[in-house]
Amino acid sequence: MPALNEEKNILAAIRNALEAFDGMNIIGEVIVISDGSTDQTPDLVRALALKDNRVRIVIHKRPHGIGSSFWKGVGCSRGEVVVMLPGDNENDPLEIFRYYKLLEHVDIVIPFIFNKEVRSIFRNALSLVYRFIINTTFRVNFNYTNGTILYRRAVLRELHHHSRSFFFQTDILVRLAKEGYLFAEVPYRLDLRKEGVSKAATFPSFLKVVRGYLRLVRDFYFSGAGGKTREFAKGSLTSQRRQNEK
Repeated sequence: MPALNEEKNILAAIRNALEAFDGMNIIGEVIVISDGSTDQTPDLVRALALKDNRVRIVIHKRPHGIGSSFWKGVGCSRGEVVVMLPGDNENDPLEIFRYYKLLEHVDIVIPFIFNKEVRSIFRNALSLVYRFIINTTFRVNFNYTNGTILYRRAVLRELHHHSRSFFFQTDILVRLAKEGYLFAEVPYRLDLRKEGVSKAATFPSFLKVVRGYLRLVRDFYFSGAGGKTREFAKGSLTSQRRQNEK
């Protein structure tokens, strides 16, 4: 759970995740990555962690970016499955955890927003253009690539490149899909953030996304690695299902 100055949202976001674990009978943990927060976010999380051992916190003294926060959380996680739930409490954990059992059949569960009216026309238009560029460039057909995606942690460990910007989810999905990992896309309802302002749509973030996109283009079309399938990750559902075909 990445959080940058989310003192007004972080406790509700954590509690919603914990309640979702309980409601869905999932043994889970919440790892908060305080990414350079200068408000009370770290103190609030520490206090909650003392009361519930399912909560942990990692502190970045300065902002490293949402991609870095995600990969730090993956490295610290102890479970078989990981998902990023933003600390702004915009996402209802139950919306993605309702699909948890799909991981009995695939390695990645990708949500796409069906109530697009909660976002502005500009944000929806931006998402449409972004998706068109990604799908046409890399010959994929994703409905959405920046949501609360469920990953089997074993497949993430196989990736050698870790994007550190807002492009990180797109980077992961394109690389894993082109390698042949099994995934499912599912409908997802998005809530509006209740406090604060999103850090996603900023010019520095845009520049980092462009750099991430160009790196992915280079890797696929100029390095000779694009679409090259390696041996599937040990412990992945894709590996098991491929074995059953032999």
